[in-house]
Amino acid sequence: MTQTTRPIDPGTGVSAPSGLDRYFRLSERGTSTRTEVLAGFTTFLTMAYIVLVNPAILGQAGMPVAAVAAATCFAAAFGSILMGMVANTPLALAPGMGLNAYFSFTVVQQMGVPWPVALGCVLISGVAFLILTLTGVRQMIVAVIPAHLFAAVAGGIGLFIGFIGLKNAGIIVANPATFVALGDLKAPGAAVALFGLLAIGALSVWNVRGAMLIGIVATTLVGWFAGLVVVSPEPYSLTALTGTAFQLDLAGVFGVGGKHGLGLLEILFVFLFVDLFDNIGTLVAVTKRAGLMDAAGRIPGLNRILMTDAVATIVGALAGTSTVTSYVESAAGVQAGGRTGLTAVVTGVLFLLTMFVAPYAQIVPLAATAPALIIVGGLMLLPITEVAWEDPYSAIPAFLTVAMIPLTFSIANGLAFGITAHAVLKLVRGRITTADWFLLLLAALFVVRFFWMSAAA
Repeated sequence: MTQTTRPIDPGTGVSAPSGLDRYFRLSERGTSTRTEVLAGFTTFLTMAYIVLVNPAILGQAGMPVAAVAAATCFAAAFGSILMGMVANTPLALAPGMGLNAYFSFTVVQQMGVPWPVALGCVLISGVAFLILTLTGVRQMIVAVIPAHLFAAVAGGIGLFIGFIGLKNAGIIVANPATFVALGDLKAPGAAVALFGLLAIGALSVWNVRGAMLIGIVATTLVGWFAGLVVVSPEPYSLTALTGTAFQLDLAGVFGVGGKHGLGLLEILFVFLFVDLFDNIGTLVAVTKRAGLMDAAGRIPGLNRILMTDAVATIVGALAGTSTVTSYVESAAGVQAGGRTGLTAVVTGVLFLLTMFVAPYAQIVPLAATAPALIIVGGLMLLPITEVAWEDPYSAIPAFLTVAMIPLTFSIANGLAFGITAHAVLKLVRGRITTADWFLLLLAALFVVRFFWMSAAA
C-alpha cells in the first residue's frame, strides 16, 4: 500500500515532522501548515490596499504609477518572503505608509528633490540601517528615545496620513483666512470619497477581512460611473517595472547636500529614524500577540528581523519604491493563528502573484484611495493612548510631536520638536546623566537645524 501519511517516529510513536514543519518549527509553536496558509491570506487581505495606495501617493511625486505598483508588489513579496525564511516571524513587509507620504509630499514636492535622487536617499538609509544593526549602534539610538515619543510619532504620522487623505478627497481645502476649510461635499470627488469612507467603515465594523481593499475597489467602480476615471491602461506586462527599477540617482544624492544645505541629512535621518522605530513598535505589538516574546520582554531573533528589513528597503529602492517596513496589519494574521515565518512567506507569494495585475493600478482615482488613507490614519492613533497625558514631562514632548507632524506637513519637524522638548524637560527636571550625551547631541543638532531653517526662510 502506498504511504500517504508522514512516517512514524519509532522513539515517540507519533508522526515525524515534515521538512516544512522542521524548518518553520510549526509543531513547536503549536500551529499547522493549513493555519499558517490561512493566516498568510488574512495578512495579505488586510494590507493589500498598499498596492493601490502607494502608487497613488508616489505618483504625485511624478513617478510612473504602473511602475510603482509593480515595484510595490515586488518589494512586498521580497521583504515578506525573506522575513519568513530568515527570521521565521509572521511579519509581512511592504512600502511604509507615512514614509511614502514624506517621500512624495515633503522630499519631492516641498524640497524640490527629484524622485530618482529621493530613491537614492532611501537606498542609503537602508544601507545605514544595515550597518547600524550589524554594529549594534541602533541600541544606543533606541535607548535615548522614551516610550511616549514612540507612541507620539506613530500618532502624528497617523494624523499626517489622515490629513493627506482628506485633502486628496477634496473634503478639506485650502482657505486664505483659516488656512484650511471644509470643501464642497457635493463635488464628485468628495462625494465618491465619502461613499468610500462609509463603505470601508461599515465593512471594518462588520469585521470583514480585506475591508480596505474591497472598499477601494467598490469606490473605484462608483468613481467610474461618476466620470472620475480616465481608463488608459498600459500593456499587460511586468515590464512596467522598468519605469522605476534601477532609476535611482546616487550621484545626485550628494548634490542635494550642496543645493539644500542640511537637506540630505534631514532626509536620511527621517527615512532611517522612522523606519527603525516603526519596526520596533510593530515588532513589539505583533510578537507579543503571537506569544513569541520571551519572559524578559525580548524579541527572539531581533537582529535577523532588523537586517531583513534593511535589506528589503535596499531592494525596494532598487525596484523603485519608498522605504519598506514591517506592517502592523501582520497582527491580523497572528490573530488568525499565524505563529511562524510561513505566514509571511504565503503573504509574500500572494504579493508576487499580484504583480501580474499591478500595472492597472493607475485606473484607481485619488477619491478611491483617500478613504483608505483616512481610515489607516485613524487606526494609527491607537499608540497615543500609551502616553501619560496627565504628566507634563511626557505630555508636552508627545503633543509637540503629534501636532507638528501634520501641521507643518513634515515628520522631521515633529521629531525635532519632540526630541528637543524631551531633552530640555529632562535637563530642567534634573534627570540628565552622563549617559544622556547622545540625546543632548541630537537636541543640539535639532536646535541648529531650527536656526538654519529660520535663516533660510
